[in-house]
Amino acid sequence: MSPVRVLLVDDHTLFRSGVKALLQRHDEFEVVGESADSLEGVKRARELKPDVVLLDLHMPGVSGKDAVKLFLEQSPDTRVVMLTVSEAADDLVDTLRAGASGYLLKNIETETLLDSIRRAVAGDSVVSAEMTTKLVKGLRATGSGSDPGTDKEALSPREHEILGYVAKGASNKEIARALDLAESTVKIHVQHILRKLNLSSRVQAAVYAIEHGLASS
Repeated sequence: MSPVRVLLVDDHTLFRSGVKALLQRHDEFEVVGESADSLEGVKRARELKPDVVLLDLHMPGVSGKDAVKLFLEQSPDTRVVMLTVSEAADDLVDTLRAGASGYLLKNIETETLLDSIRRAVAGDSVVSAEMTTKLVKGLRATGSGSDPGTDKEALSPREHEILGYVAKGASNKEIARALDLAESTVKIHVQHILRKLNLSSRVQAAVYAIEHGLASS
């Protein structure tokens, strides 16, 4: 199996070097490039088409939210995962709404980081555990910011149920186990949910679910 191609975008050279050294100790990951500037990182993503971008939040160039949008415009199949020191709910909500596949804090444990990259590539949402409560509170405080183009009534009862699990951060495997379904069936349901709600990522689906009171479904 081909290694997961990772692009590191962070303006702290020492931190980039540390993450690169960490990933290079594992054959399943390949660091294909680095950048200290978000706009330069977007150019590199367009050229290299990485599987995952690990993106710092506050850097020269553009805001984290706008950087996420640019990365996804230039390399739509790339998963953008924020790797930051910011624990601000606004930063978390803004970047996830922009389409980021995850939001991780830089104090994350090594194995958790590696597993989060794997999960992001598989299409799962990845948010540091200590940020989950802030995500829910932040969304409730700011109100709905998504424009899905349709409403939740378009979803089937099973899709409502699965969306509730997605909002809790459950992986396809975990949802399949909880509902006694094949993992492939769950994956198809998630794809249908994204299409019906006109959303582009699993994280956006989780945001939508929380905003519309489906997180406990």
